[in-house]
Amino acid sequence: MDGSYVEVEGTTWFYLDNGPGRLFLYVHGNTGSSTWWERVMDIPGCRCVAPDLPNFGRSDALVGELSIDAYADALASFVVALGLEGAIVVGHSLGGAVAMSLVVRHTELVGGLVLVDSSSPRGLVTLEAHYPAIELMRTDTKILAQALKAVVPTLSDDSYFERLVADASKMRFPAWVGNARALSHFDVSHEIGKWKLPTLVVWGRKDPIITQAMAEETASAFPLGQLEILEGVGHSVVVEDPARFKGLLLQYLAGLE
Repeated sequence: MDGSYVEVEGTTWFYLDNGPGRLFLYVHGNTGSSTWWERVMDIPGCRCVAPDLPNFGRSDALVGELSIDAYADALASFVVALGLEGAIVVGHSLGGAVAMSLVVRHTELVGGLVLVDSSSPRGLVTLEAHYPAIELMRTDTKILAQALKAVVPTLSDDSYFERLVADASKMRFPAWVGNARALSHFDVSHEIGKWKLPTLVVWGRKDPIITQAMAEETASAFPLGQLEILEGVGHSVVVEDPARFKGLLLQYLAGLE
């Protein structure tokens, strides 16, 4: 799928944009990119926009200190630049934390929230002992591929998976350990309860990163939170079962109207 580039406050962003209608803004996870959303860009009656966040894929590096809030502020600038105010924000994994930060810091820009195998509002702690393994993923594509395969165990399209790995390898140097530290320090648990719109939390039973308890904690943090547990998929139903995921988004959208 062809994409476009836009300059936002001196930073060049790459993004996918498809369809007219109600807006969905897709926010990818760690080592991710807009490529993760390619198979869910065609929702009837909807416009779907999927950027590469700064530090990822074909976008420039993030300017300034790396944090989840910094990613959220950059995303807010992207939303305003493209006129995407009121979009339903769909965050996957680390992108879920970015989406929650966006809700807290720029509430007026968000028209709905869906979190897919997301960190909880209290973040996701990575032990220091695991950081050398993160550095190995940065320098060894085979190890990176093994790590990614573990989180999407039911994805069978080898050529598509190879593209996900290729995009993961483009992540900027400071983000490999930096994103793990950022998630470890992320906490909006005392603020996220102010969000009053329905929030859908999606969790795959085979997810090796996010536990069911974490998913339940995330859903319960929202006054109108709902947890959808999906059998037979891992950390990303978005790529493992895109048809099922698109159905969930249409159900969520119907509940808003």
